[in-house]
Amino acid sequence: MVTGLIAKEDILNYKIVHAVDHHNEELQEKLVNAVRLGNTFKSKVTITFMTADGPKKVETTVWNATKEYIELKGGILIATKSLLDITY
Repeated sequence: MVTGLIAKEDILNYKIVHAVDHHNEELQEKLVNAVRLGNTFKSKVTITFMTADGPKKVETTVWNATKEYIELKGGILIATKSLLDITY
């Protein structure tokens, strides 16, 4: 699956859709770690998520995560059901 790296500010230009094969439960531990890295160490993670144009990647800091959404700096939200992978 080919993914395009985009800037965090460009996320709002894409329609975020649910991933056909999302791994919400599997990614919960990674989300907890991503929030810890963002809030404690100001470290960025790479998030791969599904859009109507196909999968996209963004390198950013995760400020908060719930079961429904992850929050990035600037109040940008991404639905957890659209997540494909998180790497750090």
